[in-house]
Amino acid sequence: MIQQVGIVSKPGRRDLPRLLNDLLPWLEARGIGAHVDHVTAEYLVRTDGFDRAKPPADLDLMIALGGDGTLLSVARGVGKSETPLLAVNLGGLGFMMSTGPEEIFEALQAVVDGSYDTQERTVLLATVTRQSGGPPTSYFGLNDIVVNKSAIARLLQLDAKIGEELMCSYRADGLIISTPTGSTAYSLAAGGPILHPAVDGICITPICPHTLTDRPVVVPESSHIEILFQGGDDTTYLTVDGQIGTGLRVGDRIEIQRAPHSVRIVQTEAPRFFDVLRTKMHWGGL
Repeated sequence: MIQQVGIVSKPGRRDLPRLLNDLLPWLEARGIGAHVDHVTAEYLVRTDGFDRAKPPADLDLMIALGGDGTLLSVARGVGKSETPLLAVNLGGLGFMMSTGPEEIFEALQAVVDGSYDTQERTVLLATVTRQSGGPPTSYFGLNDIVVNKSAIARLLQLDAKIGEELMCSYRADGLIISTPTGSTAYSLAAGGPILHPAVDGICITPICPHTLTDRPVVVPESSHIEILFQGGDDTTYLTVDGQIGTGLRVGDRIEIQRAPHSVRIVQTEAPRFFDVLRTKMHWGGL
């Protein structure tokens, strides 16, 4: 039963105040409590918004109003609670979002009626251990974990291991470790393969490798991936979902594996992955 929902919004949208002023009374009429993040509160001229990185723990549903970037930030905030996410695309590609603003109330009614499924998406856990010492830091990513240069600089030297086995010593502009969800993002632009969301795999894609035989590799999602930063300079950065991250120094180690939790995306109709590829990415078009 849906009793409490959270609403997170993309900033800078002129259409959102009107949508929110329709959405909140709709929820209230059905006895559903609504909690809003700081951005949504600003649209409503309120000051009681929550931090999307730390939403209330007792929510039954999270509504993301925006695009894929909004969904990615909400997914990290939901984290281990695995609160189902209803993603509403307000324009742009919205590759992970099948519901538009004109369909939001129909989709919400289906959720209230229990006529929906959730599609579980793999999340990556990246742990950074510093060569200089100190406690390790951890990050969760729904799309990808990327090591690359933040400015024009020399090639990076990165040793990648799978378990105890050395997979490859890369000399490249960087390395992308992506989930099936993220396989259609930066990894695809760098020449990586498209993975169906149901595939239990993790894609390792080099960015502009010095050796052209260094190709993308798909490994089992049970793999423990270790990346050792062997050479480069202080402009090197680790980025999570293209939104958060940290600087790296030579000798730092990044360990990446599947997180113990997933992201649950609400589906009110059967997902049609290849339809999405054709319509949103113009796959097979001239």
